[in-house]
Amino acid sequence: MGALMVIFSLQPKQRRKTTDSVEDELELSAVRHRPEGLEQLEAQTRFSRKELQILYRGFKNECPSGVVNEDTFKVIYSQFFPQGDASTYAHFLFNAFDTDHNGSISFEDFVMGLSILLRGTVQEKLNWAFNLYDINKDGYITKEEMLDIMKAIYDMMGKCTYPALREETPRQHVEVFFQKMDKNKDGVVTMDEFIDCCQNDENIMRSMHLFENVL
Repeated sequence: MGALMVIFSLQPKQRRKTTDSVEDELELSAVRHRPEGLEQLEAQTRFSRKELQILYRGFKNECPSGVVNEDTFKVIYSQFFPQGDASTYAHFLFNAFDTDHNGSISFEDFVMGLSILLRGTVQEKLNWAFNLYDINKDGYITKEEMLDIMKAIYDMMGKCTYPALREETPRQHVEVFFQKMDKNKDGVVTMDEFIDCCQNDENIMRSMHLFENVL
């Protein structure tokens, strides 16, 4: 189970026996943010009602206000990667989950992204991955953006990378990936180029899964 699932699916230390639904928990606590109706989230995600209830209890336990800001996200996330520096990758990941770019992740943001990553189609997962790599959200991935993500992953993995990586290793990997993805050689990778290349290259597909393993 990935770090995000561990972070937000933890059961609260204490829970009232009568609190068996998201609606009940909302009524019992004053929060600034109220998630959408459970039925709507159930329809929009691939989670069952029971799974959404469990996820919400864990989310609410870690984030009593109903939302998590970037600093809190970094602190929680970095605890699962003590062998390296997870702050930069957590920043990029936070921005990928913060779909409305308001500086916080709500339960809806979290559960919608998690549904794609855990149970989405290959196309949906690749769309999400493209959004992660498209740091400035302009619809294109540059070599610099891909390198920033790759460096952040290697920084986070720290001592777990084996064999020991040379400083130029991330750049070498990006050069190979980018050369294959940028079909028209215009210096940027579009979503169509990204998805087409990933789907048709087994080695890239395997390498792109690296980011999923650190979720």
